[in-house]
Amino acid sequence: MTNACSAGLDIGFASLTYIQVGILGIIQGITELLPISSTAHMRVVPALLGWRDPGSAFSAAMQLAALAAVMSYFWRDVVAVSSGSVAAIGRRDFNDRWFRLAIAIIIATIPICLVGVALSSVLNSCASPLRSLLVIGVASLTMAILLLVAEVTCRHQRTVEQARFKDALLIGIAQIGALIPGVSRSGATLTAAMTLNFRREEAARLSFLLGLPAIALAGLKELWVLYHAHISAEAWSLLAFGLLVASVSAFVAIWGLMRFLERFSAWPFIVYRAALGVFLIGAVLTGFLH
Repeated sequence: MTNACSAGLDIGFASLTYIQVGILGIIQGITELLPISSTAHMRVVPALLGWRDPGSAFSAAMQLAALAAVMSYFWRDVVAVSSGSVAAIGRRDFNDRWFRLAIAIIIATIPICLVGVALSSVLNSCASPLRSLLVIGVASLTMAILLLVAEVTCRHQRTVEQARFKDALLIGIAQIGALIPGVSRSGATLTAAMTLNFRREEAARLSFLLGLPAIALAGLKELWVLYHAHISAEAWSLLAFGLLVASVSAFVAIWGLMRFLERFSAWPFIVYRAALGVFLIGAVLTGFLH
């Protein structure tokens, strides 16, 4: 069995089989883009099945699968922001909507980058206290309550085109919560965008677009850390397999989420998160899970 720690880095996934990594890849891909926390499920599912915790490195690297799905689904937006902002700079039109959205994406990325670097040693360490099931349960229940408030009290009227730099900063600050397992990056940013009165499907679109750099940086940074940890070729093979499976399931998840929010409210996610949080807190307090 491969050691779950390498230079203090949690690499429990290296001790799993391809079937186990494939199952976790499917779950990771689906839950990464739904507002229900992929990290929570990466801890809960192995705990229930008696598998080793795949570790924070696996969860972070798997974000590249989410990146591939978001880039594919929102390809027109990504191309428009990239080409439109460059063209706007060329003609010095700094009020161009694509240029302003590009700046908003940068603004939203700064908070999580600063805090992520500051807490990196705690987030990725072996047996990090932040990955305890009790912390995940409390975080999940807390986010269910916040999403409930956003769903019930907000007007759901604004579109992405109406987003301001202040909105980007507030959503970026909310994105910091994603560093705590159980909060969910998409859950935190979707809740923040809905609180700012964006329509549900527009809140999801804004959440994904503003989160693109953070998702990319987190995944690439984790690959860099794993490279310097000198993990085995077998571990790299397992990681690549997990990424492939997660990419497919992530695209299905984002396709389903966007269509769901066009027609329905966020209530199913609220109920699910609340139930998950109550279950985890109860399971830990009663000794059912450790």
